Amino acid sequence: MPTPPVTELTSRARDIFRLVVEEYLASGQPVGSKTLATSDRVNLSPASIRSVLADLESLGLLAAPHTSAGRMPTDSGLRLFVDGMMQVAEPTAAERAAIEQRLSEPGPIEAALEATSAILSDISGAAGMVLVPRREPRLAQFSLVNLAQGRALAVLVGEDGQVENRVVDMAPAIPASAMEAASNYITARLAGRTLGEAARAMRAEIASGQSALDEASRDLVERGLAVWSEDAAQRPVLIVRGQANLLDESALGDIERVRRLLDDLENKQSVAELLDSAREAEATRIFIGSENRLFSLTGSAVVASPYRDREGRVVGVLGVIGPTRLNYARVVPMVDFTARSLGKLIG
Repeated sequence: MPTPPVTELTSRARDIFRLVVEEYLASGQPVGSKTLATSDRVNLSPASIRSVLADLESLGLLAAPHTSAGRMPTDSGLRLFVDGMMQVAEPTAAERAAIEQRLSEPGPIEAALEATSAILSDISGAAGMVLVPRREPRLAQFSLVNLAQGRALAVLVGEDGQVENRVVDMAPAIPASAMEAASNYITARLAGRTLGEAARAMRAEIASGQSALDEASRDLVERGLAVWSEDAAQRPVLIVRGQANLLDESALGDIERVRRLLDDLENKQSVAELLDSAREAEATRIFIGSENRLFSLTGSAVVASPYRDREGRVVGVLGVIGPTRLNYARVVPMVDFTARSLGKLIG
């Protein structure tokens, strides 16, 4: 069922719905009509409140987990609240100063990334995450070394002197001359470029027929580029801090959900891919429960924001992961401010 826009709810329904969501986010417990009836924000009889709750449930915005246990927002209800009703609480001057001070402590950028993850955990009372900037060193040399029948070692040397190796599958009986030609060709086009820049230039040159390489050498070039590109894409670096916060009192009644979430965080690959999907976002993104395949079983939420270098280029993503009852009004602006603060440190 599509989520109705806020404007389609009556003022009475909006007031009741807002109160249910805010009470639930504060306590983590379903909200009963008795609680609502005693609130000074609602001037309705218990019977009228129950009628409104029933209407909101029929719209798919609230659910009753157990008979007579009160109502709690569904994922669709949380989305409606976050997008159309939430009033964010901007960080105070003291909070902003504390975040900037912790991030600016002396040390390598890796220390700032670790600190960022810890800060996000402290802010949210959940787990903080930072997707480390993709490292694209300038390259200096590439070589292929024959290992055995059908395999070669691709050696990449960066301008900073770092050396990385990958094993490349190749066609049998590739002559040594083809390996040498491929190595020389790639090296000549790598100088001072990132792998991505060099790969685009080489592929364009080969596709246009401007390359003097023979078929065997062209095949080696393509295989070499493929293994490096694939490897880089499959090695996201994700820093997670505060997993213990996920094991609070409310988690004890749903330990299987928390176990699945901790398994996802331990694996990191799927969570890193989710964070990476927020890389192109203009502002903070919120992923709620079953809206995302990854959390369809764990009932979790992620608040994520890209962070940029001083030239405005997106270099990574940071965020918070926890139960869907995150304090979004506080967490969202804090994540956004932390992303901007971290960006000031990235060269």
